[in-house]
Amino acid sequence: MSIFEYNGSALVAMVGKNCFAIASDRRLGVQLQTIATDFQRISKIHDRLFLGLSGLATDAQTLYQRLVFRHKLYQLREERDMKPETFASLVSAILYEKRFGPYFCQPVIAGLGDEDKPFICTMDSIGAKELAKDFVVAGTASESLYGACESMFKENVEPEELFETVSQALLASVDRDCLSGWGGHVYVVTPTEVKERILKGRMD
Repeated sequence: MSIFEYNGSALVAMVGKNCFAIASDRRLGVQLQTIATDFQRISKIHDRLFLGLSGLATDAQTLYQRLVFRHKLYQLREERDMKPETFASLVSAILYEKRFGPYFCQPVIAGLGDEDKPFICTMDSIGAKELAKDFVVAGTASESLYGACESMFKENVEPEELFETVSQALLASVDRDCLSGWGGHVYVVTPTEVKERILKGRMD
């Protein structure tokens, strides 16, 4: 078993019309044993920028603390919030810095940039960015997430329809992966509000 699969995870971010959704499962496991069913994989950096970290949970928490620290320094120096593109470059640089002993994480970054244009991106454990205009996935359920998102994704949908699409894709995918699941956690972010919802899924 790969070290990335040790705790199990499923992450997906999807773009809508001037909005985006980012969703994750809630299982924290040690290989096939479930430890917790309310694990938080998605973190708010600021109101228009969210970060999801799949992979090894201990590294994800360490990396998150470093990123929050760097973002707070940026806010103090620049007196504004970081743009999603800038934040993606920061995450990439921090990961690449540790390339010889990497953080075993696969980040998903989602945010609203200038003129409320949604930005989504994922990268590997050494910071090689993968930008997308529709959706990005990460974690042990990524293969089934690709399939579900490819078949369900529609362009320029409203926030409510986007929530429905991303939720169905997530729930369908984690049922096909025994290392992730136990419900879901979905954020739908528009220029004016952030909606957070908990999904109930199969508890096995």
